[in-house]
This record gives sequence, C-alpha cells and structure tokens, in this order.
Amino acid sequence: MQQSLIGLAPSARSVSVLSGTSAERGDMAVPVSVQTLGLVVLAAVLLQTVAVAVSFMYFNKVLSTMQESFSRSSVSCLINNANLHLGFEDPPPEDKKNDPCWQVTHQLHYLIEKTMADKFQKDISTAVRKKLIGGLSPGIRGVPLPKVAAHVIGVVSSTDPPTAEGSHSSRGYLGERIRSWEGQKGLSFLQNMELKGGELLVSKAGLYYIYAQTYFRLPSTGETDVDAKGEMWETKEEDEAQLVQYIYKKMSSYTVPILLMKSSRSVCWPRGQEPGLFSLHQAGTTFLQPADRLFITVSNASTMEMDGRASYFGAFLVG
Repeated sequence: MQQSLIGLAPSARSVSVLSGTSAERGDMAVPVSVQTLGLVVLAAVLLQTVAVAVSFMYFNKVLSTMQESFSRSSVSCLINNANLHLGFEDPPPEDKKNDPCWQVTHQLHYLIEKTMADKFQKDISTAVRKKLIGGLSPGIRGVPLPKVAAHVIGVVSSTDPPTAEGSHSSRGYLGERIRSWEGQKGLSFLQNMELKGGELLVSKAGLYYIYAQTYFRLPSTGETDVDAKGEMWETKEEDEAQLVQYIYKKMSSYTVPILLMKSSRSVCWPRGQEPGLFSLHQAGTTFLQPADRLFITVSNASTMEMDGRASYFGAFLVG
C-alpha cells in the first residue's frame, strides 16, 4: 500500500509539472498575437501613407505638366493670332470659324478695342464739353444755357392767299406777310419762344441764329418755247418774275419794322405744261432783345407752296 502511494507520487508530480508548462505557454501566446496584430496594422498604415504620397506626387506632376502645356498653347495661340492680326498669316475663313483659339482671341481683341473706343469717346466728350464751357461769356460759365429755339413750318390756310396790305410807307415793310405758320405739329416746335400772328416772339436777350426758306410754285403760261416756225421766243420783261424774301424784326420801342436780311432771284415764267419750282433760303445772326418779334414777307405770296418741308423759318439762341 505504501509502495503504491510512493509509485503514484512521481506521476502526480509529473502532471503538475506538465500543467505548469502549459500555463506558461498560454501566457506567452497572448502577447505574441497582440504584437503581431500591431505590426500588421502599422504596416498597413505605412503602406497607405506611402500610396497616398505617391498618388499625390503623381497627380501633382501630371497637373503641372498639363498646366505648362496649356500655358504654352495659350501663349502660342496668342502669338499666332497676333501674327494673323498683323497680316503675317492668312488662313482660310473656314479654319477661322472652326478654330477655338482664333475665336477666343478674336473676342479678346474685340473687347479690348471696344473698351479703348469707349474710353477715347468719353475723354473726347469731356474735352469738347470743357472747350464749349470755356467759350461761354464769363457771366454764365458753369451754368447751362437755357434752351431757346423755334422752328415753324408752313401750313395751307383755309382763307384766301395773302395779298398786298397797302403801300410800303403805310405798312413799313416790303412784300406780303406770311401768317400761316405752324409751331406745334409735325417737325415744328417752340422752346421758350411764342408764335403769335405769324410772328416769333423772343423771350430772352442774346445772339440768335435766324434762318428762313420759302418755296414757290409758278404756274405755266401755257406757251411753248418754240413757235410754229421753229424760232425761239424773245425774252420779254413781262416773262420774268422777281422772287424776293425778307426777314424783319419788330421792336416794341420802334414803330417801323427793321429789315434784317433779304434774298432774291429772277426767274422766267415757265412754259409748257409743268409749273416752275423755285426756293429762296437765307440765314444769319443778330442780337435780339426780349419782346422782339420776327416775321417773313415775300414778293409773290400767292405762288408760295406752304409745304412744311419746303417753307419754314426759325431762330435759336447761340450766345
């Protein structure tokens, strides 16, 4: 019995030794697995970092190459189109329309020219404005002049054509007055001036530019230029007509109108079937005071063609 127990004791001791060895091996296996996992994770992070760095360097190089290539092509495009603009090259029109480079530079040239033209126009307008203001009298520099102007046109009157109104001594002027003027319709206008009884009434003192045109339609005499024998008619005094236009100024302080301008021409009465068409035009400057009046007279009022585009007169303030 004692020998059996003694025999079993080494076996139990062996089992305990084996159990202790297995426990030590288990304790050593756990740290080895964690260390391996850490190394794997670290290697993966390093590989990912290297891959990102390599990718960044690659794409950066590609982008730099593309940018350099685009820059070279843009400069080349501008140089080629500059040469084209100067006339060094002359490609076909089809190539111009289909070439994006040419289209871009064409638009660029257009914008540059438009900007420069606008700038020059603005500078020129400013210079002209300063020049005009500098030419004004010292009393009104810096103050815009009031708009004083009138343009009246002839209208067909419902009454009979004008006739002579007595002798020159009783009327104080030559010719027959034209009263059928229109100042509100068509091409006519009145700006700080009035139209009363065929007369323009001045509202502001100053130097005025005055103009007038009258249009005449002389009826035909019904005769031909050549008689039955083929001989020319001799020009007689009664075959001639004197067309005269007068511009008068009437002042409130003076009873007799003052003749400002006169225009005349001698014409022959038309023969045949067609009437004769003639016009008289004159213009000039004069100094006018407030309440002065302007009116027109002609020598043959009954033959006047009162067309607003042919018979008119007006005045405007110039300084």
